[in-house]
Amino acid sequence: MSGTQHPVGAPQSVASAQSVVGAHPAGPVRVVVVGAGGMGKTWIRTVLGSDAAVLAGVVDVVDGAAERAVAELAPEDRRAAVRTGTDAVTVARQASAEAVIDVTIPAAHHAVTADALHAGYPVLGEKPCAATLAEAVSLAGHAETTGRLFMVSQSRRNNPHLTETRRLADQLGGAGIVDTRFYKAPRFGGFRDEMEHPLIVDMAIHAFDAGRILIDGDPVAVTATSYNPAWSWYAGDAAATVTIAYDTGAVHTYSGSWAAPGAETSWNGEWRVSCARGSVHWDGEEPPTARAGDGEQIPGRDPAPEARWELDASLAEFCASLRGGPVPDSEVHGNVWTQAIVEAAVRSAETGRRVLLAEVLDEALAAGRDLDLADGRSRALSTWKTGISGLTTT
Repeated sequence: MSGTQHPVGAPQSVASAQSVVGAHPAGPVRVVVVGAGGMGKTWIRTVLGSDAAVLAGVVDVVDGAAERAVAELAPEDRRAAVRTGTDAVTVARQASAEAVIDVTIPAAHHAVTADALHAGYPVLGEKPCAATLAEAVSLAGHAETTGRLFMVSQSRRNNPHLTETRRLADQLGGAGIVDTRFYKAPRFGGFRDEMEHPLIVDMAIHAFDAGRILIDGDPVAVTATSYNPAWSWYAGDAAATVTIAYDTGAVHTYSGSWAAPGAETSWNGEWRVSCARGSVHWDGEEPPTARAGDGEQIPGRDPAPEARWELDASLAEFCASLRGGPVPDSEVHGNVWTQAIVEAAVRSAETGRRVLLAEVLDEALAAGRDLDLADGRSRALSTWKTGISGLTTT
């Protein structure tokens, strides 16, 4: 729904995203889940419960972790059919898999995804696309070189209430001002407590991506302020205000905190969308509501019973594309924009200046070319004139 277009080099259909193991014209897609930690197990459950995919294998670099995950999660009568091991490509070949789901830690995303793509396997990757924006841009190039589909699962964009918010906004003239408020007080422990920008990097990325569902056009500039409340239990900045300007003139403002006990919002945040002929409000949980300029109340529609949500929706969209459907909106070239917003927000918070996405994308392109030169398998980025031109149709 955003204005981002898939570039000429991106796979346009299953015809150019087919696995090396051969054409599978119908039926569920055989997938290997790479990563058997907490999120990996969530994906294994999603695949096991899906009518779009079949769990063909599970991989984890820790010896025995994949086997333990299968024993814990797979029904007894299905366990023997699930291959396990420590190397993604090896297990995918042994399992006659058609695709790979990368649920490794972000630092491993680039290597795991690139190896799978070059082995002929389309990849569905858990967010973020990669540990750095440069690695994300590099993976866009690897997808172009191999002709394989690489989709990133930004699961919170797959919320029927968000889609309904967009429909209501369009009915009132389209989103011009989007305001998101997010206030929670989770005590995670672990790595988030030590991150420099935990809210922006680990949580706000979902709202930035959801904003792109609501707003036409592409983001062009970001201004951000981050800080840490005196009572915060985080080492880094647990609160931030971020303003994202789009080339259509629309503006998305996000304000939130991960150290906000008391009246908390939904994990999806609370949204207000201002349009030329009215406004839309979504509390992050229930169907949105709208009010026209003349005061008329417009209720949002309930999701259809067959509606898919979050991970299940990501998986279904990915599998449908491999069966001849359209390229998903969060194909890597489209998803890089969301990671670029995060990069620009962090830079703005640290420097106190407005940061252009063209700036961070051009820097990522230069660094991505260096990565690819060292890797030796892809030269696709050498054809990109700029970071933005490589992500959009020319």
